[in-house]
Amino acid sequence: MVSADQPAPALDPADVPRAHRAVEPLHSHLYFAPEQDQHLSAVGLRPGRMCYFAGRSAPMGAVGPGVVTATFANFAPAIVARHVPRAWTLADPERVVAARFAAARASLTRLLGGPDAVTAPEIAELADLLREACRVLTPEGRPIYAGQADLPWPEEPVLALWHGATLLREHRGDGHVGALLRHGLSGLEALVTHTVTGRGFTDAAAKATRGWSDEEWSTACARLAGRGLLDDGGLTAAGRELRAAVEAETDELAAAPWQHLGPERTARVMALGKALSARLVAAGAYPAGLFSGR
Repeated sequence: MVSADQPAPALDPADVPRAHRAVEPLHSHLYFAPEQDQHLSAVGLRPGRMCYFAGRSAPMGAVGPGVVTATFANFAPAIVARHVPRAWTLADPERVVAARFAAARASLTRLLGGPDAVTAPEIAELADLLREACRVLTPEGRPIYAGQADLPWPEEPVLALWHGATLLREHRGDGHVGALLRHGLSGLEALVTHTVTGRGFTDAAAKATRGWSDEEWSTACARLAGRGLLDDGGLTAAGRELRAAVEAETDELAAAPWQHLGPERTARVMALGKALSARLVAAGAYPAGLFSGR
């Protein structure tokens, strides 16, 4: 316990990305869960990419393809334009938002082990911690986060957990896009430079899920090679330095919620988040072959 006349202990900067990695699967698993297509197609959307684009952008309103391409950052504009704005002729954003929360409830209930699992004390405890962390988030320059932040907090613990994880993930993601642009990387170039590190999607998964052709991918690789950032062996020293700078800036821009919680409560978030995320992964939340094993 820190007395009133003592400064609060400083947060280890390394805990910022650690906390993100512990909590993020509680949000992102939904993109690979069958419940997303089931619930969003039930309100009129077409299964697949339309559910993803509309579901994630719906809190911003009936936005056009330019807004979705700009905010999501690493998707091919052509693949976005196939689904937006057509999605809004099939289901209005309010219905899509409600369906997405229902999908999150269903997927977390299934993956965590049933109704008793999502009413367990640790769910409510982590939801409360995330809500407290989100108290200090601000919307400036964070469009996807800002749309989500306009939604009311759910009272149901499992949905409050998902909402908190979503707010933190989108707030960090908005900041990450800003860092990428400041360091001169387009969305596709960012995807290429991350994929070649072996810590993200496989090449095939990145192209397929983001809608880029082999030719577009090769052209981006050539541009990066021309800048001295990429060679046949992957990232050059300059490329690794640039990626490290992007990640460091992203962490700095995402530090506020964890600094607000402080070391002790952030450690508790990491412990709870890691345990729950591990259960999601063990239950098959992510398809085999999606991420690189390098």
